[in-house]
Amino acid sequence: MAHIEKRKRGGQTSWRARYRAPDGRERSRSFAKRSDAEQWLDATRGDLAHGTYVDPAGGKKRFGEYAREWQAARVHRPTTEVLVDSHLRNHLLPRFEDRPLGSIRRSEIQTFVKQLSERLAPASVEVVYRHLASIFRSAVADRLIATTPCERIALPKLERKRAIPLETEQVLALADAVPDRYRAVVVLAASTGLRQGEAFGLTVPNVDFLRRRLEVVQQLLLIQGRPPFLGPPKTDASIRTIPLPQVAIDALAEHLANYPAGKDQFVFTNEYGRPIRRTRFSDPWRRAVTVAGAPEGTGFHALRHYYASLLIRHGKSVKVVQSRLGHASAAETLDTYSHLWPDSEDRTREAVDAVLLEVSRPHRGPRSVVRRISPDHGPSGGESACTPDSLRRATSRFAARRSASSGCRRRFRDGRTPRRAAAGGRERQRHRTSTEHSASGVIPGVISGVEPGVIDRMISISETMKGCDHDIESSA
Repeated sequence: MAHIEKRKRGGQTSWRARYRAPDGRERSRSFAKRSDAEQWLDATRGDLAHGTYVDPAGGKKRFGEYAREWQAARVHRPTTEVLVDSHLRNHLLPRFEDRPLGSIRRSEIQTFVKQLSERLAPASVEVVYRHLASIFRSAVADRLIATTPCERIALPKLERKRAIPLETEQVLALADAVPDRYRAVVVLAASTGLRQGEAFGLTVPNVDFLRRRLEVVQQLLLIQGRPPFLGPPKTDASIRTIPLPQVAIDALAEHLANYPAGKDQFVFTNEYGRPIRRTRFSDPWRRAVTVAGAPEGTGFHALRHYYASLLIRHGKSVKVVQSRLGHASAAETLDTYSHLWPDSEDRTREAVDAVLLEVSRPHRGPRSVVRRISPDHGPSGGESACTPDSLRRATSRFAARRSASSGCRRRFRDGRTPRRAAAGGRERQRHRTSTEHSASGVIPGVISGVEPGVIDRMISISETMKGCDHDIESSA
């Protein structure tokens, strides 16, 4: 029960506020004034009632002690456990082990990340920081600290390298350059996109020769101090079924005939009949890369990129490529292989022009507009009706082109400019226009709601430009 008690010591009076924490222990704090004690106790009661209470003594817990508790409680895959332990021992504990949790500030985290990025790749820095942030989030959830210092931390920018697939000739050369025992694994990886651990962990029961498919349900894991063992694939999405092409079936059948599977049913083994260790496979692989003339640094994963490029080249969708490769999302597939899909800019232009270009062509210039509003080119003739906006646009474009020409800048022989000639003859043109429309059966202002003044202005400008051209030819 929370309460406040008065205390006197050395002639001075103090007020001690007491309450019981969620762990059952009693907490207290002394104040010089009773009002301060009441205010603090009321705030503490509110935090307890709302579930936001933070133990004042929790922030004094050492980072190293809590980090080990966090590590022991986490559920990780075997390989992830090794990675987390390595990051704690090599990076986090040497820096923060003896520091109280509540004393570590955000600026210290930012400094740590900057110093770490000077000796590690950006991707590795991100993984180490992710573990550190997880530890502090767990401390906040345990009510040891109120907030996490891992907020608004700037991480080094990740630069994704474009996956450049090998040429088919290089893949075939690699298959011929490796020892005969490993030839089938190269062909299989290039024709199914298996990861190295998935290929080395393949067992005979997972290959269905009758239905021509392969089940990926496991991978070979290698942890220091332990013999190779089978574990789950990289992610849940990595559990998949892959169609087996004939080239892979032939390679597997020939391999199993020459190198039968042992009691563990591994398809690929070393010369001692044991699972292949990646460290031992790297030596013959590097020699094969040199002999085949592949780019320096080409890894086994390049065969997976080659398989993805084959699917993309033959028009497979993003979802199909994602499913075959076992990616967790289509975004991951696009982030890795979007540059391999054919450029769609030309197809986009053709699709738009095929629809809009043919529709927009009849609107080019007053002659087209007059043709469209004539009885032979009305809506019943298969074209869309002329509208006031289309007439205004066509007239404006036509007048701009004609006025921009050099001949229209010259004057008539009587001293008049084209603009004055157009203004002086507007009444005559309106009379002629009305007569022509009446004779042809076309009534101005009735066709598609076109204002009479728009058509009159268009024909007036057209006739004036003709007069300008005639005068220029005569003077020449």
